[in-house]
Amino acid sequence: MQMRLKWPLLGLFLTVLVFSSATGVLAAPYAAMVMDARSGEVLHSRNADTRLHPASLTKMMTLYVAFQAIERGEINLDTIVRISKKSAAEPPSKLGLKPGQKIKLRYLIRAAAVKSANDAATAIAEAVSGSEAAFARRMNRTAKALGMTRTTFKNAHGLTEGGHLSTARDMTTLGRHLFYDFPEYYNLFSRRSTDAGVRAVANTNRKFLGSYRGADGIKTGYTRAAGFNLVASAERGNERIITTVFGGRSSSSRNAKVAELMNLGFRRAPSNARIAKPNKPSVGPAPVRGAGKTIRVVRAPKKSLVPVPRPLRGVDAPNAEVLVAMAKTIEEAVTAAHIEPPPKPKPEKPTIAVASLIPSLKPRPKPEPAAEEVVVASLAPITAPVPRPETAVTETEVAAETIAEPERVVVTRMSTSGNRHWGINVGRFTTRYEAERVLLRTALIELGVLDTALRKVASSTRGHDANFVGMTQQAANRACRRLSARNIECSTFGPT
Repeated sequence: MQMRLKWPLLGLFLTVLVFSSATGVLAAPYAAMVMDARSGEVLHSRNADTRLHPASLTKMMTLYVAFQAIERGEINLDTIVRISKKSAAEPPSKLGLKPGQKIKLRYLIRAAAVKSANDAATAIAEAVSGSEAAFARRMNRTAKALGMTRTTFKNAHGLTEGGHLSTARDMTTLGRHLFYDFPEYYNLFSRRSTDAGVRAVANTNRKFLGSYRGADGIKTGYTRAAGFNLVASAERGNERIITTVFGGRSSSSRNAKVAELMNLGFRRAPSNARIAKPNKPSVGPAPVRGAGKTIRVVRAPKKSLVPVPRPLRGVDAPNAEVLVAMAKTIEEAVTAAHIEPPPKPKPEKPTIAVASLIPSLKPRPKPEPAAEEVVVASLAPITAPVPRPETAVTETEVAAETIAEPERVVVTRMSTSGNRHWGINVGRFTTRYEAERVLLRTALIELGVLDTALRKVASSTRGHDANFVGMTQQAANRACRRLSARNIECSTFGPT
């Protein structure tokens, strides 16, 4: 009779073992950490530095980088994101996005934080960095800056991938940074449900949020390799505790374990502790999308590329080179080139001869015509000296006329600028930094047609317009056609 009972028991044991292995229950080691969020003091830990599969706890870093990009002006909540085939093909849990579908970034963030949607997480990565691989590299740089020393990310959603690992300590650290670094977005993690644009979605952590007093986040995670994971935060009075559990055997047993550790944390934490916020990582300038690996392209120019007007060498006497350039014929230019520069007037004399404004081979004792007449004379062939006027010209009068007149000549020459009074607008933005970034990116994309145009940000109460100016009407129209062909917003404008 005893032998007959052993075989059924053995069969039952093997059945449980196979079922547990298939569901991933026995595949995930257990790890946990309890931290006082105010001071960062560790109140309890077990296997806290063991590298394990984080599952969808990964989305905490995905959202942290997205919040960081919004703060730096790289993207905004109302940015329209076009869903790629890769994003739409991600396995559940998912929002159900379709290839080519357009949706605002704010809805993708809600879906990733509340629904833990994998397709939304991948779409966020591609919207911020252009590709999930580039986004994963940025996640790793951010993790290092936060002090997450034993974490490596390979994707934005947390599905099992070789080398995609983290620890209970690192995830607890990340949860604390989310709370202190981006308090304006932290309320996302406590929502029981939310509007994700295409539909309303329920929170994967709603059972713990509804059962544990003071709970307000943060993120769940589950894969067969990881088991049931949770980073939770709760506040009671002046105390806030963050608890992380890796490798739960079910969502209910995991929630019970987290509640037990939370109670332990509240018992051990002091009632009044000094708040020591973690240091927010400092990051470099926002990366320029589409710049590739050429580092020189993304650097800010050390010198202005705007042409500097040629300075006037003298307002009282144009030099020989200027007179040569102003000559109408080759013969006049050759003749003027051999003229010696006029002698400088002596300041001690009561009167000054204006003849120095027109070079001559012989010294002229009599003054030349007034400055208004000199402008015309400088453009005409050199003629015989003008007789001395009966009225003497004082030094003050000559200086005033001479200084004012060359300015009129310069303005007259600048008026023949080839009708470069047209420009194009490539968008209006909320920050000046974002407008300048779009101008640089657009100039790099269409370097051929925008090479001679000047980048200018026009700021007003309505926003910051990104403009290219200093173009002819034909060049502006051609640039807009090329940009529109690349699906880049563009409109022309002319002189008012």
